Amino acid sequence: MRSSPALREVPASSQRRVHVFDCFACAIHRMAPICEHCRVQVIGQGVEVDGQWYCGAHCARAEGKAGIVDKV
Repeated sequence: MRSSPALREVPASSQRRVHVFDCFACAIHRMAPICEHCRVQVIGQGVEVDGQWYCGAHCARAEGKAGIVDKV
């Protein structure tokens, strides 16, 4: 009989609080910011404008934010 692999904890911190998750996907679900325009979770590259998160420049411009460009 094979033993199951040990669970690895995924520590993450936000606003001076430490959270511990069973997997990276759970950490993303709980902590990733949500685009103010299309409501998708922003994972990786996004843009923050005036304290609000957008998945890209297109959504930021759709919300009236001027001069925003995606970094390539």
